[in-house]
Amino acid sequence: MNQDIRFVQRETLKEKPDPASLGFGQFFSDHMFVMDYDLKNGWHDPRIVPYGPLTLNPSSMVFHYGQAIFEGLKAYKTEDGSIQLFRPEKNMKRLNDSCDRLCIPQIDEQFLLKAIKQLIYIERDWVPSGEGTSLYIRPFIFSTEAHLGVHPSSEYKLLVILSPSGAYYGSQLSPVKIKVEEHFVRAVVGGVGHVKTAGNYAASLKAQEVAEADGYAQILWLDAKENKYVEEVGSMNIFFKINGEVITPKLNGSILPGVTRDSVLQILKHWNVPVREVKISIEEVFAAHERGELEEVFGAGTAAVISPVGDLNWNGNTIVINNEQIGEISQRLYDTITGIQLGKIADPFQWTVKIEAAETTIS
Repeated sequence: MNQDIRFVQRETLKEKPDPASLGFGQFFSDHMFVMDYDLKNGWHDPRIVPYGPLTLNPSSMVFHYGQAIFEGLKAYKTEDGSIQLFRPEKNMKRLNDSCDRLCIPQIDEQFLLKAIKQLIYIERDWVPSGEGTSLYIRPFIFSTEAHLGVHPSSEYKLLVILSPSGAYYGSQLSPVKIKVEEHFVRAVVGGVGHVKTAGNYAASLKAQEVAEADGYAQILWLDAKENKYVEEVGSMNIFFKINGEVITPKLNGSILPGVTRDSVLQILKHWNVPVREVKISIEEVFAAHERGELEEVFGAGTAAVISPVGDLNWNGNTIVINNEQIGEISQRLYDTITGIQLGKIADPFQWTVKIEAAETTIS
C-alpha cells in the first residue's frame, strides 16, 4: 500500500487533562486516523482528521453480527523527551490474526504502523510524562456494509484513537484481588478467544460485574470444557511462581497471545529463571499454596504491564499470596519492562521503536 495520508487540522485544540487524574481511557486527543475498505478500492482514503462522532447506517452489519476487532499498545515519553513505542509490530501482526479469524480484509502492517507514527507525532503534546503514564493507542476495525444478510461484510472502517492514561489499576503495583469464575465461560477452543474481538469482552461483562460487586478487581477464567484449567484474566495473561519456577498457561486457541506475556517469557529466559508454558489446573494452584510453594501470582498485559495478585478466591475459598505484597519477580519484571519502555535502561531485545520526525511527513 503506497498512499499519502491526508491531514485535516482541528480548528480549536482541546485543553489537556490534568496528568494527575488521567485514569484509563477517559480522555482522547485532538485527532484520529481513519481508513475505509470496499471491494472496488480495497483499503483506501487514509486520513488524520479531528476526533469526533461517526455516522453509520442503522443496518451496518457490525450492529447485528459483531464483526469488530481491536488492538492496544502504548507510546511513552523518555527522559530525553523523545517518544517511543514498545514492540508495535507484534500488535500489527495480531491485528491481522484477528482480521483473519473474523473474515476482515488484511491490513498492510507497515503502512498502519507508519500511520500510527504520524498520528502520534501530530499529537505528541498529548503523550504524558508523569510516573506510570503513557499514551494508549487503540486501533480498531468494524464492518459497515448496510445489509442484514448473515455473511462477511464487504465494507469496513479502520480507526486509531489516542488516550493519555495513568496506571490501569490506580496504584500500579498494589496487589489486586482476583475471583476465579465458576459459572460463566469466556471462550472455547476453536472459537475466538485467541483474538481481540469485541464479542469476547461483551461475553465477560456479566461475570466482571458480579465480581466487582463482591470487591474483586478482575476475573480469572477457567477452560470452558472442564471448568478446571486456568486460562487468563479479563485484561491480562496470568503467571504463577511455584517453588522457584514461573508457570503460565500454554496457549491453546482460547487464550490471547499477549505481547506483554511474550515479553515476560523472553525476559525470564534471559535471566535464566525457570519458566514453563503448561496446562495448569486451579486445583494445582491451590495445592501449591497449601504446600507453601505458591510464591507469587501476577498478571501481564499492555494496560497494566505487571499487576501482582494478592488474593485469589475460588469456590468460596480465599488464599493470600505473599502476604498481599508484591513479589521479587513481579517487581523486577515491572521495573525492567517499564525501564525499557521509558528508555531508562538498555533494551537488549531491540523492542523499542522511536518516533522520528523524518518518518511523519503528511500531505
